[in-house]
Amino acid sequence: MHEFVKEYLAHLKLEKNLSDNTISSYQNDLSQFINYVLKKNIGDLSEINTSFIAKYFEEERSKDKSSSTSARYLSSIKGFFSYLSFNGYIEKDPTEVLSTSRKGRKLPAVLSFQEIEKILALPDMSQKLGLRDKALLEIAYSCGLRVSEIIDLKISDLLFENGVIRVIGKGSKQRIVPIGRSAVKLVTVYLQKSRPLLVKSVNSENYIFLNIRGTKLSRMGVWKIFDRYVKEAKIEKEVHPHTFRHSFATHLLEGGADLRAVQEMLGHSDISTTQIYTHIDREFIKQDHKDFHPRG
Repeated sequence: MHEFVKEYLAHLKLEKNLSDNTISSYQNDLSQFINYVLKKNIGDLSEINTSFIAKYFEEERSKDKSSSTSARYLSSIKGFFSYLSFNGYIEKDPTEVLSTSRKGRKLPAVLSFQEIEKILALPDMSQKLGLRDKALLEIAYSCGLRVSEIIDLKISDLLFENGVIRVIGKGSKQRIVPIGRSAVKLVTVYLQKSRPLLVKSVNSENYIFLNIRGTKLSRMGVWKIFDRYVKEAKIEKEVHPHTFRHSFATHLLEGGADLRAVQEMLGHSDISTTQIYTHIDREFIKQDHKDFHPRG
């Protein structure tokens, strides 16, 4: 069974071109399911029927898993059995009649422009790491990047003469994103004054943002940078690196940007993903009405 999982994951990577993070999530979900199957003394996937899978999800829900986690599990398992059925490994797909419940989409937290400014004002630019942090925060907000996109940025991706950067997003898809003058200035100063102090020969390769050991920043390293300055700014909201991306999109739409343009900048393959920010925009408008209208 684990061999079937390996084959399916290879299919997702090589033919579907899914990101490593997505494949890792599928692997964890499917490994957990297969371990459950083996504990029930089932040795052949063809023995698994719809009621068995429904029972599995019933047990998982009893563990107080969130609706989004349950929906992801079901999506992972449905995809796996669909693949097995399509390739003739099993006669019938037992998940075919199971429907994925539509997840209620929770509106992401968004920072106001004043809160963004407060955070950006904190790094100490006289210190090499402070200058790095300032440049990283600026480019995150200026370009609306994911954490993985920030840490994978290379010097060759900076096309400042054209006012843009090249970003490698999910599924290794490349996009060109405009970058603001403030971010260009800060990244340039960082590259001139701070990065040379962090570089450790071949270990640094061509990556822009380096840690104290001279290697590219890790995801956790970026999280710690954001967490530090959010706490120093005494912002009570739940803020993480992706919050800067949400804020980037929301502030653009509030300023009148076209939804399709924002979709391109964020690298969303489906505009429905970008449309969640129009809901945030409406919440912003409703709050303004409440705060400023005499009958609000």
